[in-house]
Amino acid sequence: MLALAPMLAFGQPPPSLAELVRQFEQPEHFWIQIEVAKKIVAFHDPSILPKLEPWLRHDDRHLRANAGFLFAALGDRRGFDVVVAILNDRSDRCPGQGGIAPTRRSVSGDEDSACGKIPRSWSLQLQIASDRYYAAHVLGDLRDPRAVPILVPLLHEPVVDHIVPWSLSQIGDRAAIRPLIDMLADADPDMRVLSIYALETLRATEALPALRALLADLERIRFDRQISVAEAAAEAIAKIEGPSR
Repeated sequence: MLALAPMLAFGQPPPSLAELVRQFEQPEHFWIQIEVAKKIVAFHDPSILPKLEPWLRHDDRHLRANAGFLFAALGDRRGFDVVVAILNDRSDRCPGQGGIAPTRRSVSGDEDSACGKIPRSWSLQLQIASDRYYAAHVLGDLRDPRAVPILVPLLHEPVVDHIVPWSLSQIGDRAAIRPLIDMLADADPDMRVLSIYALETLRATEALPALRALLADLERIRFDRQISVAEAAAEAIAKIEGPSR
């Protein structure tokens, strides 16, 4: 309702389902399209899915994952399977979305290929990594427990590992707690803290002994507030234990 407040304040009704479907089919950016998909899901109307079936085969895997989210959230099993397939997909592809970092793919400008002109700033391996990372994120958005055994092995895969603790925390299945506790011993302080955040979200009381063991860990993370592992552990302990202790 808060998101609708600005429109309501000016007397404008929220968009209809038909308008949202139109917006989904004409995405400006993939991150806008996924938000539109979530609004469509709120209508709980799977009758719109046949019209959107071509998006399950879209060449751009970020947009395909968004369609997978929409189908899965409206009860169509194909959606979940599409997202998982992207996560496991390492095949060749054309440039897509996802903020691909520059690389020295070419030294003389754009390259001609079956995809047309390939920008010098594009890398196939980075594109694959970005597409797989986004698929792991979408599995978190779906909050489907079937994704837990798919995501847990990826805690040890550098390409996607940093998003996996968040996705597991969003799914909320306690089967993820033991693997996340194990990640508190990871060599990367970023992964230790990301796992701490996930265990905090899951209110994992089982993790308290392992979290207390990190209170002397002064390594700092490279993102967010750049806090130490010890600081993250202390904050998580306080939230898991709650104000009554």
